[in-house]
Amino acid sequence: MGTIHHEYMKSALRMANLAFESDEVPVGCVYVHDGKIIAEGMNDTNRSLCGTRHAEFLGIESILQTHPANIFEETDLYVTVEPCVMCASALRQLKIRAVYFGCANDRFGGCGSVLRVNSDPGVERPFPAYPGFYREEAIMLLRRFYLQENEKAPTPKTKKSRELKTDFSPLDLGKYVPRGEIEKLYGREMLDNLVAAATAAAATASDEESDPSM
Repeated sequence: MGTIHHEYMKSALRMANLAFESDEVPVGCVYVHDGKIIAEGMNDTNRSLCGTRHAEFLGIESILQTHPANIFEETDLYVTVEPCVMCASALRQLKIRAVYFGCANDRFGGCGSVLRVNSDPGVERPFPAYPGFYREEAIMLLRRFYLQENEKAPTPKTKKSRELKTDFSPLDLGKYVPRGEIEKLYGREMLDNLVAAATAAAATASDEESDPSM
């Protein structure tokens, strides 16, 4: 992976850590235009008691205070967690150039995990979304957050017996990125791993079809 993407994602992780320290779901982001960070954002839903105060929206608000809306056409977003459906829709309407994210959003992801809002052919100006940049760090921040007790809950659930998991499932790049772009951005090894995984999955499916006991 390109080191420049990791450098920007480090800044997004810094914002995510700030969110964690503020008792917010630890998601952070930065917007980059012409090689410079022009806005930062972090989740603010708990403090504001507003479900739409996601990191991406705080960054968008900051940009629109000082720049014209068309700046998004030449701006990239780096965010620690895949944008949700709501945020992905807003980013597409603003014509964001590209999105780089850390880990998948398996429940609400709008860039491939649940819906492909970013690439739906029925709407103009799709944007590419590239996962996996500091993925494990982003996942661990989320795991640490959700192990905490929620003192604001009506009936707090005890989590003392829960352990912090440190294992990670493989990232299926092919779910988010066209195969032709994987080698260019992630390297030949990642492409070979994807091909090997697809071959193994096909072989397993073939074995299951030919085995009458399965």
